[in-house]
Amino acid sequence: MAAFGLGGTGAGTAQNETADSNATAGDGSDVDSPYTETYRNTIDSVVLVTVSGTGSAPGGGGGGLGSGFVIDDQHLVTNNHVVASASDDGIEVQFSTEEWRAASIVGTDSYSDLAVLRVDDMPDVATGLSFLESKPVIGQEVLAIGNPLGLDASVSQGIVSGIDRSLPSPTGFSVPAAIQTDAPINPGNSGGPLVSLEGEVVGVVFAGAGQTIGFAIAAVLANRVVPALIEDGTYEHPYMGIGVQPVGPSIADEIGLEEATGVLVVEVVPNSPADGVLEPGSIGRPGSGDVIVAIDGTEIPTQDQLSSYLALETSPGDTIELEVVRDGDRQSVELTLAERPAAELPRTPIPGRPGERPPLEP
Repeated sequence: MAAFGLGGTGAGTAQNETADSNATAGDGSDVDSPYTETYRNTIDSVVLVTVSGTGSAPGGGGGGLGSGFVIDDQHLVTNNHVVASASDDGIEVQFSTEEWRAASIVGTDSYSDLAVLRVDDMPDVATGLSFLESKPVIGQEVLAIGNPLGLDASVSQGIVSGIDRSLPSPTGFSVPAAIQTDAPINPGNSGGPLVSLEGEVVGVVFAGAGQTIGFAIAAVLANRVVPALIEDGTYEHPYMGIGVQPVGPSIADEIGLEEATGVLVVEVVPNSPADGVLEPGSIGRPGSGDVIVAIDGTEIPTQDQLSSYLALETSPGDTIELEVVRDGDRQSVELTLAERPAAELPRTPIPGRPGERPPLEP
């Protein structure tokens, strides 16, 4: 997969304009466009996020800027990587009316790359955007609204190109259930909303990979994470403790599967929930090890589906039933999920300018 560029961008002054000039069509009274209507209905809830920092946080740097959006009369959502380096009193947000407010961090989650900010005295024009409660449809039109390259109040148009993507992350765990889009995503878009033409948030913009490929954290995942961040400041992700790889035709033939489906367990972390329950493959024996084909009756054909199911359907403490193929035989085993261990993030800087942060690797 192509390298990803996180959508934070350069420190410095945003290119602010008057509120009237931010509209894509002037006053637009004679423009009949669904994109213009959606933009007008959402732009007052989208903010520019500026960060000054000391670099004391894991992955911290000197600061930068990104995007965010209002979800209620006190809270904003953005990416964790946008605010990870922020010092105390180091976050300010600007609204479409050019009003500035100080913001404080309520909660962060490095695994989903989400953060919730609190703003006192929210401007009256900024109403909460709502998250879509189901997965979007491939081919559905969407708009990415934010501040690419520091150009405030910008909008780009595209479609949902794919769903249930697993994205590489500095945490060592993938970001599950992500949305792929061809709407242009550039540094500075990070944390902004990817919205449907009805104005619902389909996803939280995460990164661009070039070649008209961008990614957003799915609203269905944000719907689980964000309330916990507001309530507790953290979110507990489920954990099995395995490493897996896709099942190709050669492995399927080796273990007697009629078709190449499921995920092969290639590693079991000692003292994890899977230790003693699942059997990993052996070096030089491509057909050894358990192949997970279903969880709680739901088929798991790919690694992306495994990540998405665990992220969206389970919680720490849940006991799940796994259907596995072991030594050519299908059998069921039970496993009780634990809380994912704390991430050990590398100390790479939040970008101060486009391209400053090294790309993520698959």
